[in-house]
Amino acid sequence: MKLAILDTSVYITHGEHKLSDVVLTALRRAYVVRHSAVVLSELRRGTSTNAGRRWVAELARAATAIWAPAAADWWDAGRLIQQFGDARHWNTSKRRDFQNDALIALTAKRHGATVVTADRADFELLGSALHIQVRFV
Repeated sequence: MKLAILDTSVYITHGEHKLSDVVLTALRRAYVVRHSAVVLSELRRGTSTNAGRRWVAELARAATAIWAPAAADWWDAGRLIQQFGDARHWNTSKRRDFQNDALIALTAKRHGATVVTADRADFELLGSALHIQVRFV
């Protein structure tokens, strides 16, 4: 069975009821889903309601495997941010935002996993540069 990390954008899209349960069920049938420590942190940081906080806490508790970036992933993320940021004249804010996507992609690469995301722009760049599988929903 193939492995996948669901990007934060998938959870946010699902939470906003734009992504159907049919799509999520299909993803769970196609992949063994592993959780990214980066994604869980982004979700926790972004919740502003008690219900949202409970949902993120339950997601983290239910995770059978949480993958975290290795030290080498952080180093490589800096290279990618520098490379893309310089070429595209990104400001500091964009470079900071891109860091988490780079860490998610590098973690997926290390584990041979697909990244499932709704963030086409950043993950097209990362998929191409890192030669990883990216599935857009």
